[in-house]
Amino acid sequence: MTTPEFHATRGVTDAEIEGLPAFTSMGGDWSNISEEVVQLAQDRIVMNLGPVHPSTHGVLRLVCELDGEYVRQVEAQTGFLHTGIEKSMEYRTWTQGVAYATRMDYVASIFQEVGYCLAVEKLLGIEDRIPKRANVIRVMLMELQRLASHYIAIGSSFNELGATTMMTLALRGREDVFRILERITGQRMNNSFMRPGGVLEDVDPGCTDYIRELLPKIRLACDEMFGIVGANPIVVSRCKDVAVLSLPALVALGQTGPGIRAAGVPLDLRKTMPYCDYETYEFDVPVYDKSDALNRTYVRFDEMFQSIRIIYQCVERLEKTVGDPVMIDDKKIAWPAKLALGEDGQGTDPEHVKRIMGTNMEELIHHFKMATEGFRVPAGQGFAMIEHAKGIWGCHAVSDGGNRPYRIHVDDPSYRNLQGMSMMAEGGLIADAIVALAVIDPVMGGVDR
Repeated sequence: MTTPEFHATRGVTDAEIEGLPAFTSMGGDWSNISEEVVQLAQDRIVMNLGPVHPSTHGVLRLVCELDGEYVRQVEAQTGFLHTGIEKSMEYRTWTQGVAYATRMDYVASIFQEVGYCLAVEKLLGIEDRIPKRANVIRVMLMELQRLASHYIAIGSSFNELGATTMMTLALRGREDVFRILERITGQRMNNSFMRPGGVLEDVDPGCTDYIRELLPKIRLACDEMFGIVGANPIVVSRCKDVAVLSLPALVALGQTGPGIRAAGVPLDLRKTMPYCDYETYEFDVPVYDKSDALNRTYVRFDEMFQSIRIIYQCVERLEKTVGDPVMIDDKKIAWPAKLALGEDGQGTDPEHVKRIMGTNMEELIHHFKMATEGFRVPAGQGFAMIEHAKGIWGCHAVSDGGNRPYRIHVDDPSYRNLQGMSMMAEGGLIADAIVALAVIDPVMGGVDR
């Protein structure tokens, strides 16, 4: 069933479609429906994909107008997963906003945390006072998150095409990434580890050795996945020249991330507009000559290998800066809590609690006020952009001088990249529309925030 507005945009009125047969597909019965359409001599059929489809990592509705097996038009309809995150952030302190930002694109949560904190730090005017070691931890966690996101992007897209082994390998590789994230942040997903001014806590002793132990396994999963699809003639013939978006169309639609790099544009903010000291790391920006399904996959593979390269550099820097601060030294901004890794998991450091509660009343009061009221941010506007796993991610933060945001607005790459869905699928087979959606790799938590 479609809306009158949908038909009106195509010059079809309700009166013209009234009385025409409707078809409901439950999966596996498309051949029967297509045969019936032919028998009815219908020259068009409007079909819904969704509002649930597994390749979208969320809830999306695609209204497809078909001519037989070919796609005439695709209309992507969002809003089914709307959470109201941006509005909710207006009723929480600046620090509490991190817990909301991390839940936007839940497949790549660390990126939102860092981007949000960078915007707040611009409002505070403390961009140049963030400790070097904190930036190293931020970079390392973002690159680990890039690996986790690309694992799901590649694994799920090929799972859609029937290559279930790819999804199995992807989940295995992502599991090792999650082990590192859990050791450092205490959480596998929705980490809430970043803080304006730095990070929640330092990495524990022995963490760098643990990372060095797991990185070869993470690299092995990438190698095995690429070995299956890299030069596989079946994969190449299925994905090459499928879901193509030209460079002018990419630019006009504001597409970023692997999609535009597959078209030959080395647009990567880590190089063009560095943040968190990215300019001090050695890595390459992979590009190809056409933005089709095959090259988008190749770009993601190449980026995974570059992320591993960056992580090794981060580990070396962490080993050289043991004991350095990971939070700004301004007590009016710095998060006062201290955590420790105990037998029952991660929690508040008992020694820290004992000291502030037993020897220093002023510090206890300060701790209480910072945890309950937070800090105040000067009135103004701040905007920060980062290179998210899906593309350029931006955060616009507005302060009225209070202890919570007046307005937070996020520019999510999945939302912009979805705009290319219609052009990528139009003229192709309905089966190719699934490929197009999969290689866009949208996460609806970021779209419907």
